[in-house]
Amino acid sequence: MKQRINWRMLVAMTYDLAAAVLAWMSAYGLAYDFSIPINQVPTMLLDLAWVLPLEGAIFMYFGLYRGIWRFASIPDLRRIMLASGTAALAVPALLWLQGRLANLPAGISVLNPILLVILMGGSRFLYRAWKDGDLLTPRPPDATPVLVMGAGEVAVTLLRALTQNIRWQVLGLLSDDGSKLGRQIHGTTVLGRLDQVAAQASRLGVGHVIVAIPGDNSDARRRAIELAVDAGLNVMTIPALTDVLAGKVSVSEVRHVDLEDVLGRAPVQLDSPGLHGLLENRTVLVTGAGGSIGAELARQVARFDPGRLVFHELSEFALYMIEQEFSVAYPRLPIACVVGDTKDEIALRHVMARHRPEVVFHAAAYKHVPLMEGENAWAAVKNNVLGTLGAARAAMSQGVGKFVLVSTDKAINPTSVMGASKRLAERVCQALQHQGGHTTRFVTVRFGNVLGSSGSVIPKFREQIARGGPVTVTHPEIVRYFMLIPEAAQLVLQAALMGGGGETFVLDMGAPIKIVDLARDMIRLSGFSEREIPIEFTGLRPGEKLYEELLADGGTTLPTHHAKLRINKENGTPGADWLRGVEEWLAAPTRTEYEVKAGLRGWVPEYRPAEH
Repeated sequence: MKQRINWRMLVAMTYDLAAAVLAWMSAYGLAYDFSIPINQVPTMLLDLAWVLPLEGAIFMYFGLYRGIWRFASIPDLRRIMLASGTAALAVPALLWLQGRLANLPAGISVLNPILLVILMGGSRFLYRAWKDGDLLTPRPPDATPVLVMGAGEVAVTLLRALTQNIRWQVLGLLSDDGSKLGRQIHGTTVLGRLDQVAAQASRLGVGHVIVAIPGDNSDARRRAIELAVDAGLNVMTIPALTDVLAGKVSVSEVRHVDLEDVLGRAPVQLDSPGLHGLLENRTVLVTGAGGSIGAELARQVARFDPGRLVFHELSEFALYMIEQEFSVAYPRLPIACVVGDTKDEIALRHVMARHRPEVVFHAAAYKHVPLMEGENAWAAVKNNVLGTLGAARAAMSQGVGKFVLVSTDKAINPTSVMGASKRLAERVCQALQHQGGHTTRFVTVRFGNVLGSSGSVIPKFREQIARGGPVTVTHPEIVRYFMLIPEAAQLVLQAALMGGGGETFVLDMGAPIKIVDLARDMIRLSGFSEREIPIEFTGLRPGEKLYEELLADGGTTLPTHHAKLRINKENGTPGADWLRGVEEWLAAPTRTEYEVKAGLRGWVPEYRPAEH
């Protein structure tokens, strides 16, 4: 491969040629115990005039100047050894062709390549050690002593990065890999097992630990965090690998452990080629793009190089925030920001006619269960059902290929207006799928609570802890399914790819989690005890269930080729008459709470309002 020469390469080449001169003359010196006879000096210099350009050509051939000294590594040393070994054969061959080999002192052919490796390889690694801060850079006395939990590749990368970070002084590593106990990694000793973190921290007087275990090993990572928290230590962890690879942060920019780290789930496996086929160079519209789910859907879509992203959002401020984020994070991605209401079907048709989206993700919805009871009940139905109907019909009219409805586990055997309205929205999409005269494929994706989303318990608990408590939980036995926002968005994309039209995909949310356990974990992770931040039980709120379900009683699920996605199959599909009836019901400008709940019981037979 042709190399483009720049000034750094010229400096490196000049150094290597100087090293070749020094190696050749030093080999002569060693051969004669540094008492080179006067009559051998002309021979040495004349041979050098032939050897130097030959070795320079060999160095170029083996690509010694493709690497960067700052990041010198084993592959660079391997190239130097191959080049020096080739020179060890080529130099005698050249001198033999000139009839000068007989004048070469014994041992030069062996000493010269060895010295080349020492001078060229050693200088590169010394330079890297200097830049990494491993030479003559003692830690300042105010550096914080810390233990690192983990001794794999992530920990090795962290140790390298921390050599340039004067804030931390790593006193030891902890690992459950018995083969590493007592050994050193980058000069740091593996002191013991993970479960010895309390004893080692006490012995060394350490108050901080950094968990350097990758996120895909979620069980080991969670165990390490829990051990450190139980030991009363300040627990830090490394940034997400995706952020490090994207250049957003350095691996040395450790952060405090959050609840998401304790509840970490295995990464989602996506069909990247298939999603590129679905989204690349295509226009994608996201309704509710300023919300937590809609915004994350937009971020995940952006990874697959869409031709244009259209943000549709009712809140001006939320739309402004997502526009500002994307202008920095994705400056080359064309975006369009549209203020609008999905209930306004005519306006949405004009938006879709102007931008011609090929995929629509409908995330706009009211989702707060207690707020959508009482006097807000009809507003919830209008937004969640009429908004879905308007967006879906607009998509059908403009030939959108796929329309993806983001739904909820609260739609299953609903006890709240919000849940019943989302179930009705699902049925509306099923009815539209079976109407003729359009090519749009409707796909519904149903999942549970999302950690950190707007309106979820996590931000609420954070605020209560910051105020000094108490942390309020409605019931000691209440449980919910939880998922990370990126995980949920990624699975929505995967379901969109897999859906052929009319399916309701159910996400594998894992095991249900007690809300009171979440509260306790957050209190501990914040460095407090339950005596300092008490938990209070306030009673179930209107429309709230103790337990959420992922599958309706009358439905069955079928596995798919993706481990985290199943398809909910139901008996019967609403027809055109049913849909006309829903539209007539939705046409009323206002309805009382009683009328809303009575109507929902008719359209969603499994709806049973909570009696508390």
